Amino acid sequence: MSVDDFPLVVARLRAAGCVFAEDEARLLLAAAGAPGAVAELVRRRVAGLPLEQVLGWAEFRGLRVAVEPGVFVPRRRTGFLVACAAAVARPGAVVVDLCCGSGAVGAALVAEAAVELYAADLDPVAVRCARRNVDPARVFEGDLFAALPDRLRGRVDVVVANAPYVPTSVIGTMPPEARDHEPLVALDGGHDGLAVQRRVVADAPGWLAPGGALLVETGERLAAGTLAAFRAAGFDAEVRRSAEVDATVVVGRATPRSPRR
Repeated sequence: MSVDDFPLVVARLRAAGCVFAEDEARLLLAAAGAPGAVAELVRRRVAGLPLEQVLGWAEFRGLRVAVEPGVFVPRRRTGFLVACAAAVARPGAVVVDLCCGSGAVGAALVAEAAVELYAADLDPVAVRCARRNVDPARVFEGDLFAALPDRLRGRVDVVVANAPYVPTSVIGTMPPEARDHEPLVALDGGHDGLAVQRRVVADAPGWLAPGGALLVETGERLAAGTLAAFRAAGFDAEVRRSAEVDATVVVGRATPRSPRR
């Protein structure tokens, strides 16, 4: 199979259920490089590997973000999280990207808002990938805030988190590309989808500078629960919604009041 086999590539992709077979065929053919490589790329895609993992990159906010097999693929809707964060992050602001995955959110914020970025993820594969997309010296492996250097405590201006928020019972209904090829730790948000979010929100005040902001992507149906967690932790918070990209983000500002009891 060669670059001259565009119709054959399209036919194989379409037979495998790829909705945008023509577009995918063009990308795979362009990525093949050496003769004979097309067949292997098509084989991996037909086997169900996400297109971005086959190509080795994902387009996100106008950037080409490196993506490896086994790493969460950044979604278009997460661009809304970036837009909301860029609106509150001044140039030079200290920003932490928790559950960073490939580092796409952080990379976009560096490009759009010129922030001082730090990132963390529990998954070593994600950490390795993120170090290809942002300053590798500022990407840390570990569990949420525990991964960060203690010197950041009380100095962070903005925390962004695309923490897993799919309820455990729903994982099995996700598209095979996600459930079979992305890490469960990046998807599973516990029985109600809010388990990891609650931990992020509860611990954030100890890391934020006075007046700092916390932004968490969530599901539209989960937004009320996410908002409740923010308010319980003492944040002045609101839900923001983009119908255009089907995205929901809760934005909170740290306040001096004590958590509700």
